[in-house]
Amino acid sequence: MNNMNMNGKDLLYTWHLSLRVDRLIEGCSAQPHAYMYGKKIDDRDPNSSSIQKSLTKEAPPPPHEFSYRWFRGPEEQFCAYQQCPRRTSFSPHDWSRHALGGSGCSLQCVSAQSSLYKSTFCNSNCFVKAWKTQYTVTPNSSGSGSGGVDGAKGAPQSTIGNHNRNRNKSQNGNGNLDSNNDSENNSSATPTDEDGDDDVDGRSTGTTASNGNSNNNNNNHQNSHGYTPSQKFVPRSSSYSSYYGYMDSNSNHQDSEWNEISRDQVYLPTNDDVGRKLKLEVGAYSIETGELLMHRVIKTDLVLTRAPDPAKRNFVTAKRSGPRGGERFRIVTYNILAEIYATQQQYPYCDLWALSWEFRFQNLLREILDASPDVICLQEVQADHYETHVYNALSEAGFEGVYKQKTRASMGLAGKVDGCALFWRRAKFHLVESYSIEFNELAQRQATQVLGMNPRSDECIAYLNRLSKDNVAQLVVLELVQPSISTRSNRDPINQVCIANTHLYSNKDFPDVKLWQSWQLLQELETFVVSRGTNLPLMICGDFNSTPDTAVYDLLSRQAVHPGHPDVNMNNNDDSTHNILPDAMSINHSFQLGSVYNTVIGEEPQVTNYTATFKGVLDYIWYSAQNLRPLSAAPIPDIATLTKHGEALPSTQYSSDHIMLISDMQIMGGSRPPS
Repeated sequence: MNNMNMNGKDLLYTWHLSLRVDRLIEGCSAQPHAYMYGKKIDDRDPNSSSIQKSLTKEAPPPPHEFSYRWFRGPEEQFCAYQQCPRRTSFSPHDWSRHALGGSGCSLQCVSAQSSLYKSTFCNSNCFVKAWKTQYTVTPNSSGSGSGGVDGAKGAPQSTIGNHNRNRNKSQNGNGNLDSNNDSENNSSATPTDEDGDDDVDGRSTGTTASNGNSNNNNNNHQNSHGYTPSQKFVPRSSSYSSYYGYMDSNSNHQDSEWNEISRDQVYLPTNDDVGRKLKLEVGAYSIETGELLMHRVIKTDLVLTRAPDPAKRNFVTAKRSGPRGGERFRIVTYNILAEIYATQQQYPYCDLWALSWEFRFQNLLREILDASPDVICLQEVQADHYETHVYNALSEAGFEGVYKQKTRASMGLAGKVDGCALFWRRAKFHLVESYSIEFNELAQRQATQVLGMNPRSDECIAYLNRLSKDNVAQLVVLELVQPSISTRSNRDPINQVCIANTHLYSNKDFPDVKLWQSWQLLQELETFVVSRGTNLPLMICGDFNSTPDTAVYDLLSRQAVHPGHPDVNMNNNDDSTHNILPDAMSINHSFQLGSVYNTVIGEEPQVTNYTATFKGVLDYIWYSAQNLRPLSAAPIPDIATLTKHGEALPSTQYSSDHIMLISDMQIMGGSRPPS
């Protein structure tokens, strides 16, 4: 029985198959986003009468599954301006929005009277430069059209289609530069229908919806209990055009060069794909009957090579003072920017594909491993990515680690919450103890057990609302795999070190909360270290979301906070702000902490976080001065280097909005107790 609308008429639907593929990068897994759905036809819509009856359905799409086919296209020339670096380079640096001058689309000369007729250019800058060399041609002139322009006046060299490119496949490229008007080609490799949706129906190029008779030839195939969609999707022909029977508007005879390369859903681009475009063919099949319901074909942008290896970080060596110590180790701290925060809205100057986790993870991993650390402190590690990417990759590289996610709920999907991760090299250390700290729990304990508040009182509720921000910290004790032996200069070697890793609250309007979190962290560390002997070396690393002029920095570096500091007097200016801090004289600790960068270089870096809206220092490596000595630190690259491939971070070169801090440390020998 058919469904009917309020007017007693049968409900009709149009079927749609939405398909999107992100920018493809060598070595980064590409997973298509395919979704089939039905739209009800509204009789009140004036455009409903124009929908062809053959394209309407009496029901929404049935349960279905997808089949995938990937094709590799021919080599193409993407810019006719011979001095354009993108003619031979496919590095992400050269194909980013920044490199293209903010333009993500290509241009084609449409003047039949120009020597550049039908020549394609990767951006407006190349077209303007090439136009200076063009000349007027008559209809009978030879050499017009598709000419490569070398910047010198005169007849252009014919290069498009037969230019022998010396492709540097160690520098792959990317850009949104399809030169034709084919609906398969747009900046996101997502065709659009006539309504401007991100999906198309049977009226659009590359999309076919089956009708009553079109699937009769599929009836002899097995149903969902025995068939494999990829086995019956299309004949086993490697030629794309031989099945669909039409040619793209710009492919002509080259269409036969589209070769099938995979039938898996997820595809890992290789060096063979660099500098070429791929096509993806997707079919939706009924799970019950196995019939083909719809299919889509889209063309990707050209495949880029992986980003070049990160530049080597130089080190500044600290001036030696005091006797030689014990074992040395290298430690890094890095906020790697969780995917849930890496949005185009937050970083509009960065290409969407450069914000993708797959692209950024490969860059981040190489950068971390290139630093050759023994201890790694990471912040903004997304829970699902820790399981699927971070732990496995670092484990293969010889590290062991622990993870602590923030205490808030995920963002609607499992694993979509960030946290802290701490790793150590197995050949250097083994784990003795591991603990995590939840600042929400500390706030509860402080309110009820220390301050004696009634949990149901307005005072307690306001106190907890101010402090409960879901931040966490990690604490581990690591022991050297090969303990140091007693020597004349180091009679009582210390073979353990305590490492703390944290990420404090980020909101700039809550400096009191950050100070409270820092104070509580230090209180917890004092209790922990003292109970294990006062000579246990301590390092505190992380993103403190606090600049050097804040009370947080004062507390860590000076053991106390000045009573007149604005961060401890917030409620004097705002009656609505609940006072969560004790008397300033009570906010202190007993550690003698030093900042590695301030000690080695003489000052904190100019920046550790560099975005369009904020530029400053938020990240630190702190150490206990009585039993640890910083030997060296890697200065932050200068601003010119940070912005070479982007307006700000992240960019194609730096895949986080923070910069990694690196330091070499040495454990100092303990003093013998008096006999």
